[in-house]
Amino acid sequence: MRFTARLARRYPRVHHAVICRASSTKGGSGPPPSTAGRNAYALRDKIEAEKSNNAHHWRISMSTKLSHAGIGDCSESGNAPLSPPIDLATTYERPASGWYGDNGLIYSRSCNPTRKLLEEAIGELEMASVENRTRETIAPAFAFSSGMAAVTSLILACNTPVKLLIPHDIYHGVPTLLHTSLTNHGVDHESVDMTDCDTIRQKINENMESGGSLVVWMETPSNPLCQVTDIESVCDLVQDMRFQNENVRVLSVVDSTWAPPCMTQPLLLGADAVLHSGTKYLGGHSDVLLGIVSCSPLLENGMWLAERLKAVQTSFGAVASPLECWLTLRGLRTLHLRVERQCGTAMKLADFLNGHEHVLQCHYPGLNSHPQHDVAKRQMSVVTENGSMCGGMMLSFEVETEAMAMAVAGAVRIIRRATSLGGTETLIEHRASIEPPERRTSPPGLLRLSVGLEEEKDLRNDLELALEVALQAVSTSENEY
Repeated sequence: MRFTARLARRYPRVHHAVICRASSTKGGSGPPPSTAGRNAYALRDKIEAEKSNNAHHWRISMSTKLSHAGIGDCSESGNAPLSPPIDLATTYERPASGWYGDNGLIYSRSCNPTRKLLEEAIGELEMASVENRTRETIAPAFAFSSGMAAVTSLILACNTPVKLLIPHDIYHGVPTLLHTSLTNHGVDHESVDMTDCDTIRQKINENMESGGSLVVWMETPSNPLCQVTDIESVCDLVQDMRFQNENVRVLSVVDSTWAPPCMTQPLLLGADAVLHSGTKYLGGHSDVLLGIVSCSPLLENGMWLAERLKAVQTSFGAVASPLECWLTLRGLRTLHLRVERQCGTAMKLADFLNGHEHVLQCHYPGLNSHPQHDVAKRQMSVVTENGSMCGGMMLSFEVETEAMAMAVAGAVRIIRRATSLGGTETLIEHRASIEPPERRTSPPGLLRLSVGLEEEKDLRNDLELALEVALQAVSTSENEY
């Protein structure tokens, strides 16, 4: 029987069987197409394993990993969603046997499938450069309802009394938390120059008799002065000193919010834990509130923290919602592209501002004049088709007075006046006026810039005109306009 087009439309399944039979017998006695596909799937894994003793999954580039964030491993069966589902259930039915099984699905506070996908994706990215990786070398990661919830949970996971050595220049929310909510809970802190290893060594020595936990808290680049801490040097120092007193657990923690995993991987530089406000670059669209902590699977302190953080996450309950986790997974898929463009634009804007006659100083690690420029080149480079960039996506600059700074912010039109950072839109903020007056650390004339995805020339023209307008605005009487 010869199949016509009309019969093919009427009997599609029979037509498919005829085509498969014809193709399987044509040209020899090889397997049918479906069998050939299954054979090739299995053979690919076998040949690849023989060549490298590693699954291909562990050797692909960071950008490819990011592009596939949240997608399960390639499977023979197929039919898997290429965008992960959002699991909104808060509770799961208990089997008649009374045993829930090993997947942990009992109540969403303790485990949620969407949150688990995000935590596994971040844990893999933080260790992406490890050779011969296995499941045991993926960092245990824990997603929380905000960056500050992640900070608080990490501190709660430590043995009391807790002493934090924090940088002089740091996101003001951390010292505010330490000065207010945590002061009555056995948590103390001291500000340290985190760019000076001798000072850090001295401060660790001074606190080795206190017992409990001593946390060396790095934030790099720092907010808002863009200071860069040499993570590896500080972590080596902590590692050398942590056995001086067995009653004190010395921990190294890095807030790497301004340098996401495609730029810096602090766990591979020796840190016990790394923290991100996923609200910023990981989410990347100003529509997520989330924080995440990853712990080193290679260090005893990291695994100790991971066990305790899991307990805090479950009992304290400040977990990230399924929707926030899904949005962050979606953001990860374009992280490398956003970072490359934002770094390139930030470098050009820093050059422009650094040479402007009415800008006193521009703080940007990519500038040769930056005091930690060499550390930035070594620690936070992004490799692109046009070479490597090391400055990051954030910068700040200072003008002569607070009034001038507020006038510049008031005069921009493309750049938006808002707090936070890491989105597709460029944001400008006068930091001193948003910090607690009693703990204000930012210079009064400083403006912080979170560089977005706009055309660089548009942003440069906006800033250039804003600086010109601001000069006129501060030289006129209050009501002239």
